Amino acid sequence: MSMKLSSRQVDGLQSGNGEQSGAAERPKARTSAGMRKVKRLGWNLLPPLTFVAIIAIWAAAVRLFDIPAYVMPGPGLVFSRLVEEYPQLWSNSIVTVTEIVWGFGLTIVTAIPVGLVIALSPLAKQVVYPPLMFLQLVPKIAVAPLFLVWLGFGIESKVLLTVLMTFFPLLLASVSGFQILDNRLLYLTQSMGASSWQTFRYLRLPAALPVIFSGIKTSATIAATAAIVAEFVGANKGLGYVLLRGTSTMDIGLTFAVIAVLTFIGIAINYIVEFAEWAMTPWQRDKN
Repeated sequence: MSMKLSSRQVDGLQSGNGEQSGAAERPKARTSAGMRKVKRLGWNLLPPLTFVAIIAIWAAAVRLFDIPAYVMPGPGLVFSRLVEEYPQLWSNSIVTVTEIVWGFGLTIVTAIPVGLVIALSPLAKQVVYPPLMFLQLVPKIAVAPLFLVWLGFGIESKVLLTVLMTFFPLLLASVSGFQILDNRLLYLTQSMGASSWQTFRYLRLPAALPVIFSGIKTSATIAATAAIVAEFVGANKGLGYVLLRGTSTMDIGLTFAVIAVLTFIGIAINYIVEFAEWAMTPWQRDKN
């Protein structure tokens, strides 16, 4: 006995099967979305968890090998010195951060435009680049005492040394970034009637920004080191001065406290630069 179903009954059966399959797929979709969120959260937590693991290994090593505090204090002792020396560390941190900001800021506003000129002008590359290369080859630590003679013990000598130590890496990155563009793209924009400013704004600058920000990250790391070195040479305030005083009196706890503060400053500068890159290069966000 054969049975024939009408078209309406067939449609009803198909829609019913579709609703059942859709209802079965919805929990799977929610589960996969939840798993993606968990994985993303775990991936973002890896850097702080790594930092916590390093501190835990440090504390365990000090306890396991019974290392004296005058050789390497544990994290607890360093934290207690951070709290104890907070007023001194805060006031001297302001001095060092001011030197870093002024020196690194001057580097950014000078190195990037000079890199653009050298990248676009063969004459500038022949005239301007050789003296800058000569300045890069001069040992900065050797000339740092001259800055004290010329500019004194104030902030000016520290800012100048910071500029000299951070200028060339950012200059090289800027030159490379502005030269990275394919000439065929330039021919294309010219054939479409784009002006020089439009070509620079919409083509050359976006192509150069990732390379320039790589140079900024490198120079930012050097800037903190340059400020500390300048304070080593001659200063009566700043984290470099406190660090030098701690090592001269064998106050290892204070020395590690200063190193911890310098680490926090370096991390903060790095995150500021990364946020600026994230804001100025939206097309790079998916890659990163």
